[in-house]
Amino acid sequence: MKNKSDQSGSCILAGFALAAMLACTTPSASAHEANKRVADADALATTDSASRPAPQPTRRPVARAEKGPYYVDFRARTAASWGHAFVWYGKTSERAVEVAGLTPAGDTWAYVLGHLTWVPAETGASYGDLDPDYLTASYRVYLNEADAKRVFAYIKKLQASSPVWNAETTNCTGFIGDIAEFMGLQVPYRWQRPENFVNSLKEMNGGRQMVRLSAE
Repeated sequence: MKNKSDQSGSCILAGFALAAMLACTTPSASAHEANKRVADADALATTDSASRPAPQPTRRPVARAEKGPYYVDFRARTAASWGHAFVWYGKTSERAVEVAGLTPAGDTWAYVLGHLTWVPAETGASYGDLDPDYLTASYRVYLNEADAKRVFAYIKKLQASSPVWNAETTNCTGFIGDIAEFMGLQVPYRWQRPENFVNSLKEMNGGRQMVRLSAE
């Protein structure tokens, strides 16, 4: 009888011990499962991120090769008369522009007299040349640095050698026509309205944007 009691007591004690062990290990198992779920979620997120293409950095459009760093812009604007033709020229990265054109120096009387004879001329910017509201036509062509130096030097030389203006022989379209011819462009009939001249210049040259001068 004693052995059975001892055995029963031993079983009861073993049962209590097993229950205590289960009570201690169950939370640990739950924590393990929780940690496993977190790890699995992290792994899934990592896998998902790896499967997605990495976002490409935003790149600014690269200027096309035919648009060089310098330009000459043949322009026409409205005026009290037939209008006026002139050029802007400069560097594309700079806001400042140079202006060249041929106009009679002085007031309205100089313009009227210039239809009969030659009158003193001005070759810089005139009223309205920088105002986009007056613009009626524009044709811009681009140049590399070496060619730009040659063209810009020619423009300044032309300004210095154009002391007079005449409506029929030495006028604004003839002035910018000389610049276009120096650049190797095909030049239309010069004695026409400035707007028509600039549009014809663009059309005759197929709207080409890059100009390369022939070797000196």
